[in-house]
Amino acid sequence: MTENTSGPGAEGAAGAAPLKKTPEPSGVDLARVALRAAKEQARARGDAAQQKKQARRGGGLRSGSGADRRDPMALGAAINRLLTERGWETPAAVGGVMGRWPQIVGDDLAKHCVPLRYDDDPAERVLTVQCDSTAWATQLRLLAPQLVARLNQDLGHGTVRLIKVQGPAGPPRRFGPLRAPGSTGPGDTYG
Repeated sequence: MTENTSGPGAEGAAGAAPLKKTPEPSGVDLARVALRAAKEQARARGDAAQQKKQARRGGGLRSGSGADRRDPMALGAAINRLLTERGWETPAAVGGVMGRWPQIVGDDLAKHCVPLRYDDDPAERVLTVQCDSTAWATQLRLLAPQLVARLNQDLGHGTVRLIKVQGPAGPPRRFGPLRAPGSTGPGDTYG
């Protein structure tokens, strides 16, 4: 429906087309528009109430009939997902190496050398190993490059850059009347 009015100001400047006026809804059309607006407002209020109810129950959205990431899963899959989300893959892999230490270095060396800790700082990546005698510490220092290559083969390139070998801890230093001043005690022969 268009209305064409004649008179002053009905035509635009210099012969432009007459202005078209859009009709306003009336009757049934007006009722449909009002009903649609009321449904949208009710839906918005219902969604807000649903979110409040779920927040009170302590949960967000509930799992539906389709599979999604909130569904129950096997323990191994859940642990793998947790390791990936938290970025703990490398420390977990190194922890696995510490558990398999005898298979990696051999039974003889594993009896005398024990891995203590792993520093996963990207600049360092140092595995610290303690030996029960200076002879085994020297042996491990000689085998360190081969052991680093073996560990990186298992764990991934660049996971371990250096093996820090510690000798045995000496007996506690005791101070007494038979001690010479400035002496480091039995720690002189260890390490």
